[in-house]
Amino acid sequence: MEVAIFIRRKIMKRIYIVRHGQTFINRYNKMQGWCDTPLTTLGVQGADEAGEHLKDIPFDIALSSDLKRASDTCEIIMKHNVNKDELQHIASPFFREQFYGYFEGMDSEMAWRMIGGPHGYDDRHELLRKERIDTIKDWIKEADPYHEAENAQEYWERVNQGFRMISELDGAENILLVTHGFTIRSIVDHYGNGIDISNGPQNASITIMDMNDKGEMKITAYNKMTL
Repeated sequence: MEVAIFIRRKIMKRIYIVRHGQTFINRYNKMQGWCDTPLTTLGVQGADEAGEHLKDIPFDIALSSDLKRASDTCEIIMKHNVNKDELQHIASPFFREQFYGYFEGMDSEMAWRMIGGPHGYDDRHELLRKERIDTIKDWIKEADPYHEAENAQEYWERVNQGFRMISELDGAENILLVTHGFTIRSIVDHYGNGIDISNGPQNASITIMDMNDKGEMKITAYNKMTL
């Protein structure tokens, strides 16, 4: 009697993480977490260019934050893709940007002085060079007069739901994920190897992360404008 043995192929997932195109709040250098503004003309152009750079990657699925700037960027990129006719887009709150609470919409330099100042940092680049991202998240909540901003625990409870979802996508090897600047910094801080995140990812830039069959993740490229 012959016994059929079925072995499930272990799949390495490659996640192409794209920051959304430029928005008006980006242009005006204001804090933009869960608040949302449309893509500028330059933002649409950047999304188109990212789509061209990624067009030959046969994406199995497209994921994005459910905030419009990320969702719109994702849709623009998808239109260029070799798999555009079959590609499904799932927009999820799991991959939203950090929630900044009281600081939403505030001038960025002013907000970061309020966040870092009590800890001896007047410059956000120095803050991001010297402190772990999770410490900074806790300081954001601490500095928020309403204490409604996300701290590290709250943030990762949400984002990790998204990564669990990705790990359970059966057969998906090439994944497009459109999300946000501070979220990409957070992911790189956790899963990169000594990558300097004091300079954040540019709008429409590409960061690449591999996820193995055990759900372990590693950043292999950061803040690239071309592949």
